[in-house]
Amino acid sequence: MIQKLINKIVEKDAPIVVGLDPTLKFIPRFILDECYEEYGANLKGAAEAVWLFNKAIVDATYDLIPAVKPQIAMYEQFGTDGVEVFKRTVDYCKSKGLVVIGDVKRGDIGSTSAAYAVGHLGTVEIEGKTFMPFDEDFATVNPYLGTDGVKPFVDVCNANDRGIFVLVKTSNPSSGEFQDRIIDGKPLYEHVADKVNEWGSTSMDGEYSNVGAVVGATYPEQGEILRKKMPKVYILVPGYGAQGGKGADLVHFFNKDGLGAIINSSRGIIAAYQNEKYAEFTDKNFADASRRAVLDMKADIKSAM
Repeated sequence: MIQKLINKIVEKDAPIVVGLDPTLKFIPRFILDECYEEYGANLKGAAEAVWLFNKAIVDATYDLIPAVKPQIAMYEQFGTDGVEVFKRTVDYCKSKGLVVIGDVKRGDIGSTSAAYAVGHLGTVEIEGKTFMPFDEDFATVNPYLGTDGVKPFVDVCNANDRGIFVLVKTSNPSSGEFQDRIIDGKPLYEHVADKVNEWGSTSMDGEYSNVGAVVGATYPEQGEILRKKMPKVYILVPGYGAQGGKGADLVHFFNKDGLGAIINSSRGIIAAYQNEKYAEFTDKNFADASRRAVLDMKADIKSAM
């Protein structure tokens, strides 16, 4: 599966993933009013507003980008209606030829981990019929429970040509409380990187592994270290834009071949119309602002590279 993502990145000349992480404050009032009038000012109405918002942004950007990353919590907050819209969003993005990274951050052990893996990346057999529950191409995985929590995902990836991104050094300010702790002479995140290499060696797809890593753009020095430690691992880089990361911070996340990393921007793109930089776009043209933000992000990364 990682080779499919690489092919899309090369085709679009854009190592960019758009995070579809909608909240109600990002959605223009006219969409909310339309959905509340039709479905009610309730969970169903809110979820349908998320769907219309997502669809417009995907329609405006799919030709520019290789992938999207919907964060499932932004959908789960609206209950079963939101989860249904998550699935609808996954299916629609795939129909547009986009690779879908399900930002689900699952992590458990044994049969529970296997069930998470099957639900998001695999298939379920019921009375002789095969079903793909959520059908993302990749999922994010929390490695805190160790190999018992990650191996079921790797097994499902190998059986279904899918991939995962394991949390290694995350972009949030307090990540260092645990991830930077020195253990046996090196930070914990380096120990996790070593395990990512180990897990990834069992799931190679060409030059890179289907087991990728999440390393935040907000920690460029650590990113450079981890790039060298994980030469065959693709790095998903959150934290660009709204969290402070910029193109100049990203150079060392890539390998010398210009590959090896894909940069995520979420609210910097989907809520671009609310940014003064894109004040020329009105609420009605929010998707056009998102398209402009993608083009600007692409130019920023290319200039830095």
